[in-house]
Amino acid sequence: MDPRVPAGYSVAIFDEIDSTNEEARRRAAVGERGPLWIFARRQTAGRGRRGREWDSPDGNLMATLLIAPGVSPPDAARLSFVAALAVHDLVSRYASRAVVRVKWPNDVLVDGRKIAGILLESASAEGQDTVPWLAVGIGVNLIQAPTNTAFPATFVGAHGPVPSPAEALAELAAAWETRFRDWRVSGFAAIREAWLGVAAGVGHPIEVRLPGETLHGRFETLMPDGALSLLLPSGIRRAITAGEVFFAAKD
Repeated sequence: MDPRVPAGYSVAIFDEIDSTNEEARRRAAVGERGPLWIFARRQTAGRGRRGREWDSPDGNLMATLLIAPGVSPPDAARLSFVAALAVHDLVSRYASRAVVRVKWPNDVLVDGRKIAGILLESASAEGQDTVPWLAVGIGVNLIQAPTNTAFPATFVGAHGPVPSPAEALAELAAAWETRFRDWRVSGFAAIREAWLGVAAGVGHPIEVRLPGETLHGRFETLMPDGALSLLLPSGIRRAITAGEVFFAAKD
């Protein structure tokens, strides 16, 4: 079964591809702007954040949305929160026996374990007011999860019924359109409120790993610009704009 996507979107389907994000980049380089969902049943060179390999076995969801959002680079980066909420909506439908939360900035957790990855990429917007295109890469563990990860992982089938990848993409595409419409109509404030409503770790101790340093403190809130507000033991607040979050024991 081929996935169905909302009106106004198209879909490109591959049995096998190196990476759906790479295909989005190739298409953008020749002028395509979408909105286009790129869907692959198998990836041979999937990747996650910081260039890490993304495990891409048959039966999991691998897709990328190519769009031209017409916004500034900072606004485009905040679309990662829109994507996280859309994935949260998808996973919540099937992982009915579990607690589904989002982890800053755009991971989705089921019973405290990572179930999905989101990677946003674009061309350089240096000297431009808006990003020319944006690729929103999304991988969701449907039937299996990797074991060699820094953060514990899980998959949908461990918590409820398992959709096919095509069914999952149809649900994801519909959820994205709903959340993206909220963002267009009400701005990031609406997304921030929704994100905080399902966020993990707010008000609790966390560890934030940055290049060259590791910080410990309390996750206060998501700031209006999407940064994580971290209250250090010294009483100083740090605005974290990039980094990896790990949860400490709750006090």
